[in-house]
Order: sequence, then C-alpha cells, then structure tokens
Amino acid sequence: MRTALLWVALASASCATVSKPDLDELKPAVEAFHQRLRWKDFRGAADLIVPERREAFIRARTRLKDDKDLFITDFQLEDARTSPDQAVARTVARLSWYRLPSTTEETAVITNVFAWRQGAWLLESQDSGPFEDLRPVPKLERPAK
Repeated sequence: MRTALLWVALASASCATVSKPDLDELKPAVEAFHQRLRWKDFRGAADLIVPERREAFIRARTRLKDDKDLFITDFQLEDARTSPDQAVARTVARLSWYRLPSTTEETAVITNVFAWRQGAWLLESQDSGPFEDLRPVPKLERPAK
C-alpha cells in the first residue's frame, strides 16, 4: 500500500513541475517561426506565438492581405542570448521583405523576444520588421505618489 501511495505521489509531483527551458530547442523554434512566415503559413507561425497575441496576429495578416502581398525574401539568425534563468531569450536576426504594391525590398535587424512557456519557446515580441502587431507592448508608467 505504501509503495502504491509513493508512486501516486511521485506521479503527481512530476506532472506539477514546470519544464526547464531547453536551450537546444531555441534555434529550431526561431527558424521554424521565420520559415513559416517565409512560406506564408501564418496560422502555423501563430502556433509559435504566445497565446495572448495569436488572434491579433492572424487578424492583422488577413486585414493586410499578407497571404498575397507580403514576401519574406531572407532571414539570417545572427545572435541569441538568454536571461539568467534561461526562461527568456532575445534573438537578433536580419530579415528582408517587401509588401505589394511596393517592390522595394526592405531589410531590418530585428530583435525577437522568445519565452519558454508550456514546454516550448514562443515568440512574445519583435521590435521591427513587417509585423507591427508583434511590436513590444509598451510598459505602463506608474504615477508618482
């Protein structure tokens, strides 16, 4: 009986623990996100965004007709750094794109913020590039007391 209770307790404890960030999964997650963007798989890309920003991302792609008008021409990951607890990562990449009717290619160095959530790296924000809806959410200033 004691052995059975011990196994139940261990099983419960293992389910309740938060998975530790897997740094080996960061680069593939960053590359998968940008690859899905490049091939206009915006719903697939949304799966790699934090849940609270997914719907706005999809709405913006529809509103801007990005499935027809946006072309990601190049993506190069240049750097990645993690926070001390390794739960947040900042990646720097060079992204090139054009959005019709313009045929002028734009290139920007972008910083992506990825967070380790639900056992995966998910995009929280992107500071520049063609996706304004992914810009960092401004922090609210607290009034002085």
